[in-house]
Amino acid sequence: MRTFHRLPRILAITVPLAAIVATSACGTSASDEASPASTPVATAAAPAPIDGADGVVSQNRLGIGTAQVAAQAALAKCQADGLGFVTVSVVDRAGNVQAMLRGDNAAQHTVEAARQKAYTAAAFGANTSDLSERAKGDGATVADLPGTLFLAGGVSVKSAGGSIAGIGVGGAPDGMRDQACAAAGLDAIAGALG
Repeated sequence: MRTFHRLPRILAITVPLAAIVATSACGTSASDEASPASTPVATAAAPAPIDGADGVVSQNRLGIGTAQVAAQAALAKCQADGLGFVTVSVVDRAGNVQAMLRGDNAAQHTVEAARQKAYTAAAFGANTSDLSERAKGDGATVADLPGTLFLAGGVSVKSAGGSIAGIGVGGAPDGMRDQACAAAGLDAIAGALG
């Protein structure tokens, strides 16, 4: 493992050194000495950072207050529809839970279902009801990816054209009713997304 990390550094030193030695071994003529630019010397340059000067990528995510507003609005919609026994989960793009509310009498399986629906929507940047077709087929499908759930009930939260979070609801008798609650959570924070 340590050799793997040293390999680029060794090459960065060895390749230019070999070029200098090769150039010296071949000798120089008076005309070459007069024009140092006429003798090409290979140099290895460090690759330019792709994502910024310091190589660090920043990631947008919901603030805790916004995540709580989304979760509360989603649960309130379900309660208004007589579905207070659901769980709502708001996750960032990586699937880390930012806010979760478990309604009265929500079964244990709704906790993980809500989180997985939210993560699936965030990771794929689409509502889970739109993704369910991708999970069908013979053999392995995206449904085999760990931590995902391709059932209706998850909505993607987008800002500046990219998915930054997901809101998932689990526990209603129909996934589209879960998704209506999750959509209410998204509607409640739409003005804050920019």
